[in-house]
Amino acid sequence: MQDPKAWFDGRARVMFVHAHPDDETICTGGTLAALSEAGMEPLLVTLTRGEQGEVVAGPLEALAATHGLAVVRQNELRTALGMLGVERHSFLGAEPARAEGLPPYIYEDSGMAWGSDGRATAAPDASPDALTSAPAVEALNDLLAAAYQAGAQGIVSYDDGGGYGHPDHRLAHRLSRAVAHALGLPFWEIVADPDSSASATDRRAEGSDPHSPDDPDSPAEAVEHHDVSPWLDRKVAALRAHGTQLTVDGDDIVHVGGQREPIGRIESFRRL
Repeated sequence: MQDPKAWFDGRARVMFVHAHPDDETICTGGTLAALSEAGMEPLLVTLTRGEQGEVVAGPLEALAATHGLAVVRQNELRTALGMLGVERHSFLGAEPARAEGLPPYIYEDSGMAWGSDGRATAAPDASPDALTSAPAVEALNDLLAAAYQAGAQGIVSYDDGGGYGHPDHRLAHRLSRAVAHALGLPFWEIVADPDSSASATDRRAEGSDPHSPDDPDSPAEAVEHHDVSPWLDRKVAALRAHGTQLTVDGDDIVHVGGQREPIGRIESFRRL
């Protein structure tokens, strides 16, 4: 079994930056569980509460586009992190992820639309309180405060395309990489499962995973692969906690739109 203490160059206290509740589990849940069990103290910063996300058909469907959805998704995230063993979490804009001297602030989900190329693009009606509408320097200072106060030794987030293009994911990459540069920390981007039979682009075209990150062309040796099979049960339990956003069917995640995605047993990262 791989030793999580050797992952990310053996650095403890790696900060993971994700845009919405459920992203942390889909993309990096096994890694978070492994690091937590190994006593490596990973920190998760979630930028928004997923206010604009769709809701799985069923008794909670009426929550879509209501204030109550943010509350439910916060509770889902809390449950998921309990399953993963992650104790150190904050939302951007709230302590400790808030610049000193500023009152708490809620960055809202920016929403998205699907472009003609099958990738996500900016929503035409993002609210003034959306993450992408806020001054970038304010969000940057908040994330900088989170990393500094936590003693982060490295940062993980999406690739520069935001995985499937969501504007909040793309901004998460830019903010995270800027903070890593400012603090002189290594930065790792999330890449697609290298053992998948199809690329992330192919899976989107087939109506599968809208969350899987792209896998940019790069030498294979530049990618760090984490076999999270020993922690898969925890990852699956955490996925089930995100009941407004997805369901688990056997070895697959089923997203709101019906897209199916295999639950990843390999989670991969490239240091930039």
